[in-house]
Amino acid sequence: MRLDHGGLLVSDVDRAVRFYTSALGLEQVPRPSTFDTPGAWLQVGEHHQIHLIGETDEGRSREMNPGYDPAEIAIGYGNHLALVVDDLDATVERVRAAGVEPGGEIIARGDGVRRTFVTDPDRNIIEIMEMGVAVTGSEPRLTPPRRDG
Repeated sequence: MRLDHGGLLVSDVDRAVRFYTSALGLEQVPRPSTFDTPGAWLQVGEHHQIHLIGETDEGRSREMNPGYDPAEIAIGYGNHLALVVDDLDATVERVRAAGVEPGGEIIARGDGVRRTFVTDPDRNIIEIMEMGVAVTGSEPRLTPPRRDG
């Protein structure tokens, strides 16, 4: 068994495609002509994809994903997809150049991974992670977020 793709409901397919291609550098690929619903497919590496599913009932994506507090986004405390990148710092620069600010700082999680989180225009959380980082034993503890409000 393997994971083939993840699907995300979005309110505006074109806007979501711009985010995933400009900020994250993914490539849009064709989807089957049998789809009569709005959407787009994005290639992630050689074998995986993200399928953007365009809402057909206005407001449905916000209804299904009301969003997270900043403290939750900062540590990925919620539903999210994770993308492995070769150079996290360069990816964060690209994300910022596209006008997107990560939801928290870059943190080593204690298993050889450094990561941070961003949200797409529909408040879906995306983890950006770099593997192969030395484990020092001084990595911060992951504690439950203190929610705003």
